[in-house]
Amino acid sequence: MSPEEAAARIAALTAELNEYNYQYYVLANPVVSDYDFDVKLRELEQLEGEFPQFRDPDSPTQKVGGDITERFNTVQHRWPMLSLSNTYSEQELRDFDQRVRRAIGDDFEYVCELKFDGLSISITYENGLLKQAVTRGDGMKGDEVTANVRTINAIPNRLKNNGYPDLFEIRGEIFMHRPAFQRLNDERLEQGKMTYANPRNFAAGTIKLQDSAEVARRPLDCFLYFLYSDNRSRLFRNHWDSLQAIKQWGFPVSEHTALCGTLDEVLAFIAKWEKNRFDLSYDIDGIVIKINDYGQQEELGFTAKSPRWAIAYKYKAEQAETILQSVSYQVGRTGAITPVANLKPVLLAGTTVKRASLHNANEIRRLDLHEGDAVYVEKGGEIIPKVMGVNLAKRMPQALPIAYPLHCPECGSELVRKEGEAVHYCPNEEECPPQVTGRIQHFISRKAMDIEGLGNETVETFYKQGLVRNIADIYTLKDKQPMLLLLDRFGQKSIENLINGVERSKEKPFEKVLFALGIRYVGETVAKKLAQHFGNIDALAAASEEEIASVYEVGDRIAQSVVEYFTKETHREQIRLLKQHGLQLAAAETTTERLSDRLAGKTFVISGVFERFSREELTALIENHGGKMLSSISAKLNYLVAGDKMGPSKLAKAEKLNIPIISEQDLLDLIGQNI
Repeated sequence: MSPEEAAARIAALTAELNEYNYQYYVLANPVVSDYDFDVKLRELEQLEGEFPQFRDPDSPTQKVGGDITERFNTVQHRWPMLSLSNTYSEQELRDFDQRVRRAIGDDFEYVCELKFDGLSISITYENGLLKQAVTRGDGMKGDEVTANVRTINAIPNRLKNNGYPDLFEIRGEIFMHRPAFQRLNDERLEQGKMTYANPRNFAAGTIKLQDSAEVARRPLDCFLYFLYSDNRSRLFRNHWDSLQAIKQWGFPVSEHTALCGTLDEVLAFIAKWEKNRFDLSYDIDGIVIKINDYGQQEELGFTAKSPRWAIAYKYKAEQAETILQSVSYQVGRTGAITPVANLKPVLLAGTTVKRASLHNANEIRRLDLHEGDAVYVEKGGEIIPKVMGVNLAKRMPQALPIAYPLHCPECGSELVRKEGEAVHYCPNEEECPPQVTGRIQHFISRKAMDIEGLGNETVETFYKQGLVRNIADIYTLKDKQPMLLLLDRFGQKSIENLINGVERSKEKPFEKVLFALGIRYVGETVAKKLAQHFGNIDALAAASEEEIASVYEVGDRIAQSVVEYFTKETHREQIRLLKQHGLQLAAAETTTERLSDRLAGKTFVISGVFERFSREELTALIENHGGKMLSSISAKLNYLVAGDKMGPSKLAKAEKLNIPIISEQDLLDLIGQNI
């Protein structure tokens, strides 16, 4: 065969086999027998072996993998992969519906989708080609698993048709069908290998294998369900339309979705799949409910952890009965006391459960828990076991009720419970060992200061030896090297690695240090927002509750906690010492130059959908001309920039406070820009 003939045949076979894959994996419409497909695939493999210069990067032969990943790179998500709020009750779903109506009015639709029990994935496409695939990770950054995802037949390496953006991300779930899982587990059993507990664990373990050829041998599948791109609202007005489009681009989209005009339609969809979910070949654990309109999604916005425009209704989890052997009490780094049920081991949802959460004293009282009770345990959200009830018929006649302690189990301090809170706290934050070590362990953790050479066990050892009593003491370890040499498993090399890791941590940006301080309710996202808004630790420490609460997507509870943190002299002293040690307690100067100061000193809230700009573009426009964004309407607001479908509650509040309501054109006039 001549090179010209080979090139033509390779191109024809590639196109034909890719179409067969699309029909089979995306449309669930097989149009060729497995035998005929395999014959053509072997022919293509042989031709590509003889003429490798003509092999298409999108060739179906490349789905067999082969790349070895020694270490997965950590990648920052451009759009955070937040978790959804969960509910198990119809009433909480009705409460969600009412919150939405108060914010955006009654003119909206829901989209209902199956909640797949798999591994979340975010895939980036550029010019129609698969560029990168990243796991959820911690929501802000994840592991790059591109080579492994390329082997999944359902996921296209090259898109069909046209109409897609030049650059976009698509989110979805990787999973394994139950029959395939059972077959592979049977094979592992025959080979004397450990079996996997459930399809989700198998899929998650597979996608993190280093050998993509092994990944290709395991039958993973995928559904994709959410699109992100710059100016997405200019392509599609709503989520439903985008789902129809991504099907045309070649992505596998579940056929079991519904567009619902009322909450009753949503509840009917939930009831239908609670009954029919076991007829599916894959596992689902609930239904995801999303506001359809993109503009209304933007209007509703996000909390620090989840979108306000979506919620997951979870089906009742699997239960098992076992014996309560004892109750122990854990002390967290914030002083929160968490009761834990120690159980007779029982198999539940594919794993052996020995401990379960009891949450707080109210829960123990609600359960009327007694020593030696037979209890019902379930996995809430299929992750954390919890005690759901007691089998009273099996209670021993002389059993004593579980008495919640009045004093800290670690330091003996009298416990306190704040008004309106269910959790008891140990107030001895400076001397209670689990609180002290917990704060230090949080400070050094990967998401915070990420100090190499210093782990949780080492922190415990250093605390017991009196080497560290607070976070600032970490930066004095270089002066205690003779004492370190006396400890087991601490040689000169280990000490050098530790000291170098401590010194490198001084380069961590302000937002990381702020998160590392462990202020209650201040997670990574909130720390970043506060760092960007206030610029340095002194400005934040001097801010009032109202000023902090006005920061975009930071509320009253967080503001109260931050102010309370800085009122304590011990915390202010810690920060003074951290400054002396050279930590970054001010945000780095941004390289972005302001276009003007015409909006300097002015504050803005954006609400609604706009004709010429996305909300992100309007935000950038305001900030580039010196303006500041606020998260909510208050007397301190100067302007409300209003578009179509603006939330009625915001409009009413702005009018009540006599806040000027301006259009996008009015905003352009303020900065003297003609567009």
